Amino acid sequence: MTPEIALTIGLLILAIILFATEKLPVDVIGIMLVMGLVLTRVLTVQEAVAGFGNDVIITIGGLFVLVGGLVKTGMVDLIGRRMHKIAGDSEFILTALIMFSAALAASVLKNTTTTAMFLPVIIGLAAKAKIPPSKLLMPLAFGAILGGSCTLIGTSTNLAVSGAIQRYGQEPYSMFELAPVGIITCFVGVLYMLFVGRKMLPSRGGEESLTEQYHIREYISELIVLPDSPLVGKTLAEADLGTTLELNVLGIVRDGTRINAPSAKERIQRRDSLIVEGTFQDILRVKEEQGLEIKPDFMLSDTELEGENVELFELMVMRDSRFVGQTLKTLRFRQTYDLTVLAVNRHGETLVNKLSEVAFRFGDVLLVQGVRDGIEPLIADRELIQLEDMSSANIRMDKRKWAAAAFGLFIVLSLSKVVVGYDIPLAICVLSGVLLLLATKTVRYSEMYSLIDMRLLVLIACMMSFGTAMESTGADKYLAGLITSYFGAYGGTAVLAGFFLLTVALTQPMSNQAAALVVLPVAVKAAVALGLNPRTFIVAVTYAASFSFITPLEPACVLVYTPGRYKFMDFVKIGSILTVIVFFTAIYLVPIFWPLN
Repeated sequence: MTPEIALTIGLLILAIILFATEKLPVDVIGIMLVMGLVLTRVLTVQEAVAGFGNDVIITIGGLFVLVGGLVKTGMVDLIGRRMHKIAGDSEFILTALIMFSAALAASVLKNTTTTAMFLPVIIGLAAKAKIPPSKLLMPLAFGAILGGSCTLIGTSTNLAVSGAIQRYGQEPYSMFELAPVGIITCFVGVLYMLFVGRKMLPSRGGEESLTEQYHIREYISELIVLPDSPLVGKTLAEADLGTTLELNVLGIVRDGTRINAPSAKERIQRRDSLIVEGTFQDILRVKEEQGLEIKPDFMLSDTELEGENVELFELMVMRDSRFVGQTLKTLRFRQTYDLTVLAVNRHGETLVNKLSEVAFRFGDVLLVQGVRDGIEPLIADRELIQLEDMSSANIRMDKRKWAAAAFGLFIVLSLSKVVVGYDIPLAICVLSGVLLLLATKTVRYSEMYSLIDMRLLVLIACMMSFGTAMESTGADKYLAGLITSYFGAYGGTAVLAGFFLLTVALTQPMSNQAAALVVLPVAVKAAVALGLNPRTFIVAVTYAASFSFITPLEPACVLVYTPGRYKFMDFVKIGSILTVIVFFTAIYLVPIFWPLN
């Protein structure tokens, strides 16, 4: 092993560790990796930044905008409403429709985007059909993941691999090259979930009210202000119950009229009933305070917290939200948005104590009290996603035909080589659709760049540059030699299976795209060394990177983790069997459609 190879592999191991710990964003890790390669003179600056000039970056960026057009026009929400009309309250039929619809949508929208769009729709369907959300949300995520493997644009992983393989003299994937095996595998996976996995799903959630779901009845009570209370005449700010009693005032009942989410300037009057939130011990401490009395037999319901304009909402923290790592205190949440967070649900655990000090994580679900106007900016900026049916007022329904036309134009142009024999580059096909969206104002120019996931583009570009380092130092040949020397005697299929399992294992601690781009150069060199078809190995690695079911670390699974009240072992139990099924299906089918020799 040469020093250059050792250095390159060492940087790779360091990057994998950083990917696994998730202490830093994946794009930052990618940039650090490229910087390390330049500083150690493994790559020149020109080689290090060459990945950013690849046409696949333009293609992926344009696809984000095309998908944004479909989101803005609410086409998926329309599908969700029609699903309930067809399925009624049948859990089996509804599960089948959800998985097939998610798979179909993910084949053109990407699995994470599909899951995020369907999530509020499915939660609404579960409520209408009186089915626990946990029975439907995991099938949603798994259906989207399976469907994303069917087309070039189904996942970012497929696009990333398609761009990277050109370095090895391979043609990029055509739009439907992955479809034959992807469709069969998807069908097999759906059958497993319907007849086996569905029976293993837990039954959690679906309580009638949000307050019951979050188990906050014991933390909210009603206090009577006695006539001789020293609080009479003071504003809520002057009373400062948050500091003196560690209680948060959620509402006031005065002469039979409710004042929800009262302002700090609201003055306390005699015989007011204060609806307060706090720990059980804090509420009991009120008995020691002069002038306040706990109202007996207080029963909390959503109506106690809601009024003409004030409502309860469930909002989920998104992956790229600026809320991640922040607290209510650092965000000045109540002052900025005039909203009150009543509870936080994190992977099935309800947090109520000291909410102002809770650092938010991706996937946290917040139970929020306030007016709808207050949450709309957060949803529009993609900081949070609302876990209920989207309001049609925020959807450009009149632009649906243009969103469909733009996507159709992209599909037609991408098939030009098959139809008319003239090959139009995929980047040009995508940009044609984007220009149509902009021309018809289906997507506004001011919002176009906000639809693009720049973090993913940076990661792909950096990993392409790392592929150059693997090739120029001979690290890919070295690793391929190790694998062929140990597994080559068992035949090409055994080596292919080994790379498939290696990729699946790496997708658990790191992103799918990163796992595929790390394994890809080694797999290609191993195939060449064994005299086998590199395309077979490339396709197997692509599928393996897409099939991430074992843990809830896959972004599509993270989105349903908390709303479905799942436990980590729910995914391990159900996802492990599904992984074994798709593994054998893919290993059997891939060599048929892409022969090893």
